[in-house]
Amino acid sequence: MAPVFAHGALRLYLLALLESGPKHGYELIKALSERFGGTYSPSAGTIYPRLGKLEEEGLVATESEGRRTKYRITVAGLAELNGRRDELEGVENDISASVRRLADNLREDIRSNMRGLRADLAATAEAARATARSADFLLREPRYSTEGHRMLQETEMLLQAFRDDLRVELRVHASARPISPVTLETVKTVLEQARISIRNSLKG
Repeated sequence: MAPVFAHGALRLYLLALLESGPKHGYELIKALSERFGGTYSPSAGTIYPRLGKLEEEGLVATESEGRRTKYRITVAGLAELNGRRDELEGVENDISASVRRLADNLREDIRSNMRGLRADLAATAEAARATARSADFLLREPRYSTEGHRMLQETEMLLQAFRDDLRVELRVHASARPISPVTLETVKTVLEQARISIRNSLKG
């Protein structure tokens, strides 16, 4: 993926954001995210080191508000910003281009996910048909009761519906933002606990 900001551009844009008044680091991150229409949100690890560098250069000053730090542009910072207005206009144009590029990438990711989802659903439907054929065969066996067949079919349908519903939710979520490690571990733990419980009930 191409860099969102060219070298030195984020530094200049932070000065431009501070021109309208002092802001906390979180407010700067939020302002950048809004400028990109939610298609990009810089991390704290990206923003705070650059603010620290601007402070070292005397272009930004800080003031404490309890446990939070507010950043404001200095006279020297405003002078640099005024001297680079033409460059700032170029940064704005680059941001607009980045927004279009990121939006295009997001749309393509969503389309890919939907194609994969349709393929998965088709495979699921075929598996369900195979299960139904197998159940019908068992039903024809004298040793297999009608009630046993009904209970097996209902259990399999519940499992299939759970799988399909959860897969759709996961893919819709993943099209907007990555699945977190916490979610992955939760899924692993819950499914393993469910597997153990079901196996124990089969032995009962």
